[in-house]
Amino acid sequence: MNKIKFLLALCLGFSLQTFAQQTTARAEIKTPEASCDMCKNRIETYLGRLDGVLKVKVDTKKRTTTVDWLTARTNIEEVKTAIANCGFDADDVEAEETAYKRLPRECKKPGAIIAADTLKHN
Repeated sequence: MNKIKFLLALCLGFSLQTFAQQTTARAEIKTPEASCDMCKNRIETYLGRLDGVLKVKVDTKKRTTTVDWLTARTNIEEVKTAIANCGFDADDVEAEETAYKRLPRECKKPGAIIAADTLKHN
């Protein structure tokens, strides 16, 4: 019985040590098109599926996205790329074009909407 308790305590100790060694990082990323709840939900849902992402918070007033992630599983460039693949600019990474075209009208850049409307009327 004592051997079983010892082995369980040993296993628990190793698993806690492994968990404690996982480092996390946090970044606030400029997402200038994230201005409404639809944008917020898209980004939070999309990033929530990315391996290693722990927490996502989109601030539509500041137009920023704060992300916490496990450094062993992902990095800031992967996070920014995921936001761009969702259709939004992320700091210096531009939105992926086809994803951007699929965004609702409310989530697009104001200048892009005007340009598209001008093309339709000419």
